[in-house]
Amino acid sequence: MKKIAVLGITGSIGLSTVEVVRKHPNDFQIVLASANSNYSKLFNFAAEFNIPELVITNSALKQKITNIPKSSNLTFGEDQLQEKILSVDCDIILNAISGSAGLRSSITTITKGTDLALANKESLIMAGHRIMKMLEDSNSKLIPVDSEHSAILQAIGSSTTEEIRSIIITASGGPFRDLPLNEFENITLEDTLKHPTWDMGAKITIDSATMMNKGLEVIEAHWLFNKSFEDIKAVIHPQSIVHSFVEFIDGSILAQLSFPTMQIPILYALTHPNRIKSTIPKTSILKLPNLNFKELNSDRYPLYGVAINAGVEGGILPTVLNASNEAAIDLFLDKKICFNYISRIVEKQIDKFHNFTDPSIEEIIKVNREVYLQTLQNYKNLI
Repeated sequence: MKKIAVLGITGSIGLSTVEVVRKHPNDFQIVLASANSNYSKLFNFAAEFNIPELVITNSALKQKITNIPKSSNLTFGEDQLQEKILSVDCDIILNAISGSAGLRSSITTITKGTDLALANKESLIMAGHRIMKMLEDSNSKLIPVDSEHSAILQAIGSSTTEEIRSIIITASGGPFRDLPLNEFENITLEDTLKHPTWDMGAKITIDSATMMNKGLEVIEAHWLFNKSFEDIKAVIHPQSIVHSFVEFIDGSILAQLSFPTMQIPILYALTHPNRIKSTIPKTSILKLPNLNFKELNSDRYPLYGVAINAGVEGGILPTVLNASNEAAIDLFLDKKICFNYISRIVEKQIDKFHNFTDPSIEEIIKVNREVYLQTLQNYKNLI
């Protein structure tokens, strides 16, 4: 039985991981789980799975919580989470923390030398250059959880980087892929949160609508698979059946297909490089819909190009990209800005920032926090 830690267990990826564990009770044991604020759901999981170690990263909740599960040890705060990552005996840590808050946990896991199942995009967006160097000197293996990067990993198999010609990541196109551009100014928050194929958290659903998520995934793929940005691109695939393609130098193209569920890439990450039999409904080839693909329109999705440019420039700009995007999404969720202003804010923040190369982890965390707060405070000057 494999001992796993699930960081961000009450988020969308965390909930899918719980479903995987339910279906494979003899294969996985959750020994550490964390949540930011949803302690009731965390406690329910603790009771169901007898999770011995729990962390609530929002320290402000410490005075409010009294009904602590008797079989669990509960601690509070981000620092305590890092201590538990280092001290708890586990075989693999699944980082499903949303946003830049997940970076420290990825760094700590690699420092410890434990395998990292990574669902937190921001770790590689902000600190890919640092994380990949750390992995060279660590016993930790990084296994991507995102369906697109899991698909790439599976398609590559034992092939070398030199044998890969290009990587093609698919995108559903989000809820506005067919909406006339002149109607974008009328998009509401409620419209944005209605994803056509995936059931995800608010941030990633909005990122899917702006196509920022695909820009971030291209940056991730650059670091994970050591390919240049010109060899990686995204295409619109409304059915979300093909999760990525890998084109090889001999002309062959391999793809990974499955119906849209995060349980498959999560299970693969937890068992990699092996596979185990699953009760997840199988993908029937005869029941597949017609599969369509088309170019990604930059007029419809300007943030995709902004993200790619930030990735190509490198340095601290991907951190600025991430921080300004997180802030803009929070402003949109609070209904302080309209949908079209998300891309405008991000682009203006990047344009005015003085880039510098090879930022340290400390510099990344500092700039991320400063840009996030500055965006929230001065957003009216950016729209």
